[in-house]
Amino acid sequence: MSLTLFSVVIPARDEAESLPSTLRDLYAEFAREGVPHEIVVVDDGSQDSTWEVLQALRPEIPTLFPVRNAGANGFGRAILHGFGQIQGDAVVIMMADASDLPSDAVKYWKLLCDGHECAFGSRFLRRGDVVDYPRLKLFVNRLANLFIRVMFTIPLNDTTNAFKAYRRNVIEGCRPFMSPHFNLTVELPLKAIVRGYTWTVIPISWRNRRHGVAKLKIKEMGSRYFFICMYVWLEKYFSRGDYRRK
Repeated sequence: MSLTLFSVVIPARDEAESLPSTLRDLYAEFAREGVPHEIVVVDDGSQDSTWEVLQALRPEIPTLFPVRNAGANGFGRAILHGFGQIQGDAVVIMMADASDLPSDAVKYWKLLCDGHECAFGSRFLRRGDVVDYPRLKLFVNRLANLFIRVMFTIPLNDTTNAFKAYRRNVIEGCRPFMSPHFNLTVELPLKAIVRGYTWTVIPISWRNRRHGVAKLKIKEMGSRYFFICMYVWLEKYFSRGDYRRK
C-alpha cells in the first residue's frame, strides 16, 4: 500500500525557545525533499509561551497544526493525544529540542514507502552519531538497551530512543497502550516487533538540546521502563499469539 502523507508528532512542554528553529528546519527539509507531511505539535501543559510561539509560527509553516493536550499530562499521553489528531498514513515521533535530524526523518519516510512497516534508528550503529550526550545518561542508556536486547533477543541496540516511524496500521495494531510517560518509547517498538510487524534499522544522529532542560528523569523512569518491558515480555511468551497481526 502506497503512502500519501507523513505525520510528525512532537510532544512539547515548555519548549518555547527550541520550537522555532526545530520547526523551521523540519519544514524546510521536508519541503526540499518533497515529503507530503503535517506537523502536529502537542502542547503538553506548558507553563511558558509555547502555545503563543506555535500560533505565531503557523503563518510561516503552513503544515503546522498545534494542538493542546487538555487532559492529564505526560510524554506518552501527549504522543497518544497527537496520534488521535493525525491525518497521515504514516507517523514519526520527533523531539521538540532539535535533537533529531530532519534528514533522518526523510530517510524513515523513504523506508516506509519502500514497504517497511516500522523504521527504527540507532545512534549507536556504525555511521551513527551522538553529540554532547551526558556521561551518566549515556551509561544508563547503554545498560538499559542491553537489558532489552537480551530480554527480547532482538538485534536492536537503541530501543529507548523515541525517534522512530511507523505505518498507521502498526499504531492501530499495537493498541491498547499502557504507558503515560517516556516508557511509551519502549512499548511502541517492542509491541510492533512482538506482534509481527516488519521493521528495519538505520544509523541516525543525535545532538543534545541547546535550550531548556531535559524532561526525562532517570530516577523516576527506571521502574516504569521495567514494568512495560515485563508487560510486553509476558505478551510475547504467554499470550499464545492472541495479539499478533493476522
